[in-house]
Amino acid sequence: MRTYVTVYVSTEGEKASDVAVKMKELGFRTTLGTFDFVYEWTQRNVPSLRVIEFVDQVQAKLSGSGTILHFTTIR
Repeated sequence: MRTYVTVYVSTEGEKASDVAVKMKELGFRTTLGTFDFVYEWTQRNVPSLRVIEFVDQVQAKLSGSGTILHFTTIR
């Protein structure tokens, strides 16, 4: 199972490189193509509530950064 994230950065917010560091601290790796980052879950079938809690963690980590995030999780 994987969670993909597309990140939109603001000229008034943090630098993209600083956002990337925070995403990597959360366990994401960078990707090229449709998505900017991917998180690979260690479990195959993670409950939806756990995914939402993880999204909350990402939001908290990037709070105040001026980013807009788009999440896609695929089993």
